[in-house]
Amino acid sequence: MMKRKLFLLALSMMGIAFTGTAQDKLKSKVPYFRFEGVKSLDDKQLTDNPLMKRFAAARSAQEANALRPTFHYINPEGKLNDPNGLSYWNGNWHLFYQAYPPEDPRQHWGHAVSKDLVHWKDLPYAIYPDPEEKVYSGATFVEKDRVIAMYHGTKAGTMVAISSDPLLLNWDKTPQSPVIAMPKPGEKLPYNVFDPNIWKQDGVYYTVLAGTRPDGPGGKNIRANFLFRSHDLNSWEYMHEFIENDMYSFVGDDGACPYFMPIGKSGKYVFLHFSHMTGGKYLIGDYDTKRHKFVVTDGGHFNHGPVGFGGVHAPSAYPDQNGDVVVLFNMNSGKRIHEGNLIQAMTLPRVLSLDDKGKLNQRPVEALQSLRYNKQTASGINLPANEFVEMKQGTGSAKEIVMKVDMKKSNFIELNVLSSPDKKEYTRIMFYKNGGFPERDIKNGRGRFSSIALDNSNGSLADDVTPRVTETANVFIDKDEAVELRIFIDKSIVEVFVNDRQCVSIGTYPTLKNSDHVFVKSHGKDAEIISLETYDMKSVYK
Repeated sequence: MMKRKLFLLALSMMGIAFTGTAQDKLKSKVPYFRFEGVKSLDDKQLTDNPLMKRFAAARSAQEANALRPTFHYINPEGKLNDPNGLSYWNGNWHLFYQAYPPEDPRQHWGHAVSKDLVHWKDLPYAIYPDPEEKVYSGATFVEKDRVIAMYHGTKAGTMVAISSDPLLLNWDKTPQSPVIAMPKPGEKLPYNVFDPNIWKQDGVYYTVLAGTRPDGPGGKNIRANFLFRSHDLNSWEYMHEFIENDMYSFVGDDGACPYFMPIGKSGKYVFLHFSHMTGGKYLIGDYDTKRHKFVVTDGGHFNHGPVGFGGVHAPSAYPDQNGDVVVLFNMNSGKRIHEGNLIQAMTLPRVLSLDDKGKLNQRPVEALQSLRYNKQTASGINLPANEFVEMKQGTGSAKEIVMKVDMKKSNFIELNVLSSPDKKEYTRIMFYKNGGFPERDIKNGRGRFSSIALDNSNGSLADDVTPRVTETANVFIDKDEAVELRIFIDKSIVEVFVNDRQCVSIGTYPTLKNSDHVFVKSHGKDAEIISLETYDMKSVYK
């Protein structure tokens, strides 16, 4: 008791006070703070805050790690899991995520803020466990004067917390939480209680909870999401299963980490989610507001291989000012031993939109261009058949490479990035013209899709790295269209966007100091690099 009093006295002398009620209820071992009237990141309450100082020291310590990403967000204190509650409030983007504080490694919601989705600033932990055991995944809904967080609290149920301060520093859980309780022992419910989403329609709040139902082929589980509604955020009425006509989910999938919202101006909606079997996924369709059903018309994947070992995990999403959808994901680690507890990272934020055929397109957020410097260009580079050509402009471990290629009669080009000169380590990027999975062409019923692939099986000499099955995704390229690869190389992460339509991402962990070269080869026939731009990329942590 004396230590607790001395601790509170020390915080009081720094101008930071606990509320008695919050402190009495707080079960977490992580210091908890309330902030009054903080409108700026330069406010003394933040700059003098012990957690903020601790995060800054942790960021400095991470600099010694050669695998620490330069422009992908990572937790200052080590492991992170699902991103949560991405939202835009009071002129800032807010990212929450499952964090594991060192003194209490149960999930809390970590918090970061950004003006542009690229330059993130750490903020103190936002939501602490109590009465729930752990703070799991959920989403936020922005109203005029407040932001509502709805998330899964383990061993409790669906929790609601509300914040209205300028930087979303203070969160208060509603007294009624959990508002949808976990089933009692032996109780059978027509729904699962797991990750929620939240939106509002005609003055009524809606949420879908994640889950499965056990009536798939052979009695196996299949994805299911369960719709509830409420007029006051406290009392929730179960309605029915939400999704109809889903022919895109696999047997064994589930609908965790759901995000449901309109996309673009087409009237279509997108349902983003995570499957513990296959990773990040999406469904596109129509929202029948009379029946309160989402009727699926298309679907696909963000993760194109195993759910683990350096793959794309769970989404968090929010509409941008154009009605498109901004999304980012956490990436699973393919490495078992981590210096400085550096485990997992976020992908680059992507903008999702629909083309004129209703197909999902993906492009990196425009603000990433603000990190570019030391631009180098080239054009008209011949790629002789079956010979590796070094792109010296691409040398480096924190790079953006924009390459436009005329495939000519070649069916396959290969890039080795993060490569040592002797090829002891390299990560392969492969583009297969017309080599996609059999699928009806979306353009006039003719032709085939192309494929983009990422392979890290030779990416690391470390014995604690688990290679990943080659990541392979379809992308449609018109017959006479050049291939544009936009490649982001960030120490231990490679992400490739193709013609702003498809993206593949992978974790890779080179060990050699000179594993920072780029080689390109055209297989079978000559090809040509029409234009090449390379950039070094600034760190977002300085």
